[in-house]
Amino acid sequence: MPIRFSSKFLGSIHIDMSTGSIDAAQSAAARNIIIVSVLVLSLGAFGVFILSRFITVPIELLTQGVSKLAAEKYDGEIRIMSDDEIGRLTRNFNRMAKLITEQKGKLRHHAKELEEAYIATIKVLAAAIDARDPHTLGHSARVSRLSRLLGERIGLGYEELKELEMACLLHDVGKIRTPDSILHKEDRLDRDEYSLMMEHTNDGADILGLVDSLKALIPAVKHHHEWYDGSGYPDGLKGNDIPLYAAILAITDAYDAMMSTRPYKGPRSHHEAINELIEYKGAQFDPKLTDLFIDIVMDEVRNEEAARLGFE
Repeated sequence: MPIRFSSKFLGSIHIDMSTGSIDAAQSAAARNIIIVSVLVLSLGAFGVFILSRFITVPIELLTQGVSKLAAEKYDGEIRIMSDDEIGRLTRNFNRMAKLITEQKGKLRHHAKELEEAYIATIKVLAAAIDARDPHTLGHSARVSRLSRLLGERIGLGYEELKELEMACLLHDVGKIRTPDSILHKEDRLDRDEYSLMMEHTNDGADILGLVDSLKALIPAVKHHHEWYDGSGYPDGLKGNDIPLYAAILAITDAYDAMMSTRPYKGPRSHHEAINELIEYKGAQFDPKLTDLFIDIVMDEVRNEEAARLGFE
């Protein structure tokens, strides 16, 4: 460092310093800066995390509530964690969910009542159809019960079983158009009379076609007199082309007819009816369904005999 006085150079001052101490000071300062920066960033991140939880947790709870409500598993109110917009949203959601749950319960109750009334109406109609001929009174109800047992044996679901039962109850609805002279005839029908009787399947399909909710039953009602070998009516369907419900109906309808008193014949025994099912298996009736139905009938026969012996 030069020393001057009155523009004259008097001399210089020289200062010697160790670079090690300077480097050490720089390193210490850098470490302190890094430590402080890390602490500040950590505190900032922790603060952001805490603040975000106040937002994300209520939203997650709302999302879970919506999912449960959609899946009909909503089991109570969502906890309100704040009094801000999210808190108010949660409170309104709780009110809405409670209202929806209550309305669903009422709708389910009314739907059940309507379904029961619908089924009762079908049963009354079936009974009225059967009552036209005293020899067939209760026939549709018995066929419906037997068909349900066979449907359960092949693994049909609840809705399928319900549809099968409805088809069985209405399988002879077309006989409304059949003249009484044919229904009440004491002797066997002649060819012309039998042709008129055969029309009850198409007539039944036409009647069901007038009601949208019953159209799904048409295949069973129209084709329950088809034969497995293709020689049945009205369309001569064969084998697996015959609708499943119609194939079931063909067996249970024939079995109950054999077990009932008709003008031209008396009732047969369980074993006689089973033997006829076996005789026409593969010709009139689906073989697999027939074997399963025979097992069901034999189980019922054994249960009846056991109950009778136990009673005696």
